[in-house]
Parts: sequence; structure tokens; C-alpha cells
Amino acid sequence: MITLYGSGPNFGLPDASPFVTKAETLLRMSKLPFEKALMSFSKAPKGKIPYIEDDGQLLGDSTLIRWHLEKKYGIDFDAGLSAEQLAVAWAFEKMAEDNLYWASVYFRWMIDDNFRKGPVNFFKGVPAPVRPVVVSMIRRRLRKTLHGQGIGRHSPDEITAIGIRSIDAMAAYLGDKPFFMGREPTGIDATMFAFAVSAICPLFESELQRAAAGHANLRRYVSRMTARFYPELSEIAGCQAAA
Repeated sequence: MITLYGSGPNFGLPDASPFVTKAETLLRMSKLPFEKALMSFSKAPKGKIPYIEDDGQLLGDSTLIRWHLEKKYGIDFDAGLSAEQLAVAWAFEKMAEDNLYWASVYFRWMIDDNFRKGPVNFFKGVPAPVRPVVVSMIRRRLRKTLHGQGIGRHSPDEITAIGIRSIDAMAAYLGDKPFFMGREPTGIDATMFAFAVSAICPLFESELQRAAAGHANLRRYVSRMTARFYPELSEIAGCQAAA
């Protein structure tokens, strides 16, 4: 059986990391049996989550996990899509993962009120006497990462504008379609769902969150995906499951 490693359910989301949620949704789409377990960075083959263990093989990165499932198990997550649709799907996936994600990270980790409501809980296992030092060190390290990635060089208003442009693009392309590419879910829906719920999550207050939650079609989309692939949950990110 495949084991998916992540940080666990948190913030009203299947996992605190949208990349883990993406991988879990792909596994649910595949209908392969799998189980979930808490990660260990020392075990993670790329030093990050998600990663899976499949027949003793450790494999990291949500996209590489998808390719592994497709190759080993003969799964076609994109059945019926044209070359043009595949190109559009890839572009939206990279927009979400390499643009929207970092804007969301900024507002979760760098805004003190949001940090105290969310990420600070990741440090509960750190001994109390050294916890403030560890928290400060990790936040400084992440701030450097954001600066190196580029998003951290911008002002909060500029980061908001960049993130909202991605959210608006997702909502515009989804339109009135049931799923991102049409009537049936495809591989891109695992990514769009994961990053939509991350952006809509009401725990983290920001203009970016309000913009995402303000798109009724994105909320309906989250509800539809929840009902289809997470039937045991009544809601995700405040969106009630509904077919």
C-alpha cells in the first residue's frame, strides 16, 4: 500500500500544505489504496513534503508523485484532453505553485496575527525554553527564502495584487464549468482544488483571502470537489460539500 506523508489536517484543510493536498487528491482520483502518515524531514527524499513510500521506494515532490502513479499504475489523469488543453493546464499549475503559493506563504507566515493563528502551532513540540529562538530563526530563514524567490522583495500591497491576479485568472478560466477543464475532473483539478482551498481558508485574514472567497464559482468548485473526492468531510475551508 502507498503511504502519503504530510503534516496532517490543519486549519480546516486536509493538510496544511497545498502540495500534500494535491498529492492526496491525485491518490483519491486514482482510486489506489493508500494511507496517510506524519512526515519526517530526515526521511523525506527531497527534504520537503509531500513524499510517498510505495513498495519500499521513497519519492518526493507532488508532480513527481503524479508521474510515478501514471507510469507505474497506468493511470491517465488527463484522459480526453487535447495538446492545447494540456498546455493550459500546465501553465495554470505552475501559476498556482510558483506564484500564488508564495503569496499565500507570505500572508500566513510574515503577518504576525496570521502566524499566531496558524504556523506557530507547528512549534508546539519544541521545548518551551528554546521555542522563541527556534520560531524566530525559522521565520528569518523563510523571509530569506521569500526574498530569494522574489515575492518577498515586494510590498504587502504588491504581493496582494500579484496573488489576486492569479486568483482572478483561476476563477475566470473555471467560469461555469463543473471542473477546471470541463465536465469531468482531470489532473489539474487536484492542483486547482488544493490551492483554491488554501487561498479561501478563512483562518488567515488578508485581501488575498477575501478576493478568493469572493469568487462564488471557486467556492462552488471547492464544494463540488469536496463532495466528490472527500465524501467523509462536510466542508473544507468553510465551503460546504455539495455535488
